[in-house]
Amino acid sequence: MAVVSLTKDNFNSEVLESSGTVFVDFWAPWCGPCRMTSPFVDAAAEERTDVKFCKVNVEDEMDLASMFNVTSIPTLMVFKDGKSVKREMGAKDKEGILAMLA
Repeated sequence: MAVVSLTKDNFNSEVLESSGTVFVDFWAPWCGPCRMTSPFVDAAAEERTDVKFCKVNVEDEMDLASMFNVTSIPTLMVFKDGKSVKREMGAKDKEGILAMLA
């Protein structure tokens, strides 16, 4: 399944109003750990088609980063039925991402 790019315009409909599980990666293009994590997010999205995977570029979407108190990137969050249920900071490999969904 393709990873959805989130903006302030689609965040509510794609995450907060979504039923089921949504994984959100807050990242920035200049962030080394973010660039290291990104292919693992993509790989996890291919494996877990039951989960919606999304990314928020914090440079473009500062309001979303502020709304969720993202002070360090990458920040990885799991939402279930629109509610934040898990949050971790720092680079993760595919296994670490999948473990967040367990």
